[in-house]
Amino acid sequence: MRLASPWFLLLLGLVPLVVPWNRRAERQAALRYPTLAVLRAVAPAGAARRRAVLGLLRAIALVLLVIALARPQLGTAATKVHREGVDIVLAVDLSGSMLAEDFTLGSSRANRVDVVKSVVKDFIAARPEDRIGLVLFAARPYTQCPLTLDHGWLLQNLERAKVGMIEDGTAIGSALATAVNRLRPSTAKTKFVVLLTDGQNNAGRITPQTAAEAAAALKIKVYTVGAGTRGVAPYPAQDLFGNKVYRPMEVDIDEDTLKKIATTTNGRYFRATDTKSLREIYEEIDRTEKTPFEAPQFLDFRELYAWLAWPALGLLLLEIGLSETVLRKLP
Repeated sequence: MRLASPWFLLLLGLVPLVVPWNRRAERQAALRYPTLAVLRAVAPAGAARRRAVLGLLRAIALVLLVIALARPQLGTAATKVHREGVDIVLAVDLSGSMLAEDFTLGSSRANRVDVVKSVVKDFIAARPEDRIGLVLFAARPYTQCPLTLDHGWLLQNLERAKVGMIEDGTAIGSALATAVNRLRPSTAKTKFVVLLTDGQNNAGRITPQTAAEAAAALKIKVYTVGAGTRGVAPYPAQDLFGNKVYRPMEVDIDEDTLKKIATTTNGRYFRATDTKSLREIYEEIDRTEKTPFEAPQFLDFRELYAWLAWPALGLLLLEIGLSETVLRKLP
């Protein structure tokens, strides 16, 4: 319980002035008589005492109105709660090979990009207290979304990601360096990168090992994920008549490089060969990287002035009604 505007309580000092003013008003004669003996004989007994109730009603109503102006509120003070929170950058490959349809969504065949989007959305939803950023890469990296707690905006940027928005290629080292640079100014105790790719480093100016060493120097873990079936994957194409056909494409993931990145940064390497395993990988990373901390939680206060204002109005109306009926003062 608290008062949002306690200074209004100073008006309570004026309330006692109301009762003496009413008494003085009642002592003023409406008509002058040489003697009151006759009037006292016919006047009802205790009328003056009963009329004192009117002043009391008005005083109570004014007290209630003043307290209502002070805005009493009912709620809970700030409390400490345990939450989980880290800084994360998700680096997602958008090279042309990510269009291979060797994964599924539901019962339908789907390309790797759509499946990654679906899995990453669930990963983001499971970490509402974390700041998460998004780096997309192909032949060069692009920061699609910096670290943010606005996960709605983050998901909108994730939805816009598509193959072709960046020139084709796979710049794993540059992408990792960009993700690390986004985490460099972070003061969070725990920060890590989840880098997903389906190919080999063939573009960019920074080697994967150099980027990994920079991450290790900044104490940033890197979880690497190789996405794609083993062997060959169906890649969509068009025949001479414009019909959609599938051509076999060799899956060529540089697992050795991804493993070295993970080892250098004290992270882990995962291989996702289907939708189920990809989802399990992100769930395992989610379970592994939890850092509890205490954060203040504030609850809204409920306004209680109406519970005082309405009774005060009722008392004022009652006073008016009584003064004009059973407690009416005749001249």
